[in-house]
Amino acid sequence: MSPASSTSSSPAHPSGPAVMWFRRDLRLADNPALLEACASGGDDGVLPLFVLDPALWGPAGPSRRSHLVDSLAALDASLRSRRTRLSVVEGDPVREVVAAAREVGAREVHVAADFGPYGAQRDARVEEALAEHDVVLVRTGSPYAVGPGRVTKPDGTPYQVFTPFSKAWASHGWRAPVDAPTGLHGLELASTVDLPEVELPEGLTLPPAGEKAAAERWATYVADHVGDYADERDRPDLDTTSRMSVHLKYGEIHPRTMLADLGRSAGQGRTTYRSELAWREFYADVLHHRPETARDYLKPEYARMPYDEPGDAFDAWREGRTGFPVVDAGMRQLRAVGWMHNRVRMINASFLVKDLHVEWQHGARHFLHWLVDGDLASNQHGWQWTAGSGTDASPFFRVFNPTGQGRKFDPRGEYVRRWVPELRDLPDGADPHEPTPEQREAVGYPAAIVDHKAERVEALDRWETIR
Repeated sequence: MSPASSTSSSPAHPSGPAVMWFRRDLRLADNPALLEACASGGDDGVLPLFVLDPALWGPAGPSRRSHLVDSLAALDASLRSRRTRLSVVEGDPVREVVAAAREVGAREVHVAADFGPYGAQRDARVEEALAEHDVVLVRTGSPYAVGPGRVTKPDGTPYQVFTPFSKAWASHGWRAPVDAPTGLHGLELASTVDLPEVELPEGLTLPPAGEKAAAERWATYVADHVGDYADERDRPDLDTTSRMSVHLKYGEIHPRTMLADLGRSAGQGRTTYRSELAWREFYADVLHHRPETARDYLKPEYARMPYDEPGDAFDAWREGRTGFPVVDAGMRQLRAVGWMHNRVRMINASFLVKDLHVEWQHGARHFLHWLVDGDLASNQHGWQWTAGSGTDASPFFRVFNPTGQGRKFDPRGEYVRRWVPELRDLPDGADPHEPTPEQREAVGYPAAIVDHKAERVEALDRWETIR
């Protein structure tokens, strides 16, 4: 396999201390940028640094804020076990990273490359500011097995369709995982800030954070469930998906580590799971080439289609009281645990765009506010896929029937009963995916806010206006 998925802008290290600026790589193991920082700093030492950036902290919802703080605390604990600590500062990274590097006398600042729209621009500004003080920003690796922009068509243009991308991605290959540094002579800043305290809304419970939690969850999943992934991945009632997306989001584990484990034996479950990791990298590649699609349509013609302004129906969708059980179960799961099963994410996206005729950006924004694994590329392009406007898009005329989807993927109604407790009181023999009006009234569950058949026709009529 090709080792060319790592990037570095400074192959030769000058003598002197170094800075390791952690961002989306909150771990010690399989962290090439950290190894480069240790090699650079040597006996002069490495400053482990994190910058609380208001531009990222401000828009984040309670789920992401809380998990980030817990993950940073876990990283700090790991560093303290090696007789150093994480220095945390707050403010504009251009000012704070330069100040930190100058305080410890660093000649290099090491990072994993960030390919997101904001991250790439931020790093360019930091790089320029560091250069004014003869400090080099060194990029090594990224949050991906294959960095965005590395997999292209033979003519050098980016892929627009997932299947050929995934084949080229697998053919390109990736480096093997690397161990955590054996020696880490840590430096500290004279003054740092405490990690913020985040108060979670009542009823919201999040999973454990940190590198150790990620490794334990992944090991358990590989041992117990990955073999059945191909058969069970669309079943929210079984609760057998890995939920590793949150750990990938914060770099508590690297996808390269997961791919190495998946490659140790054969099986359809492992093959299918690997394809899901490829989807994550595909969407990152799309956003890298088209950063404007974080907010705008990948296919601009869809911006011309008539949409409705968010109103009472949108509020009912956000609050999980649409009267469609699988839709409401997903939205209530989101508010309870900061996560939603992927099949149910697609059902909810289809319902908002094609039953309520609300533009995808409103739903994507709501998801990002509550999802603990809220990843810009995966979230925005997952929504665009369902809305018909994205790369590899599901055709707009494919309108999910929420009742039919519920019956197919939650056949015994266990998922909807788990998250919509009113439905637990339905009489024996009642269909939890389509209670009668009398049954709804008896258990206090609302009537459906729209007629799906009629709204499907309306959605297709609107689509005809841009064909």
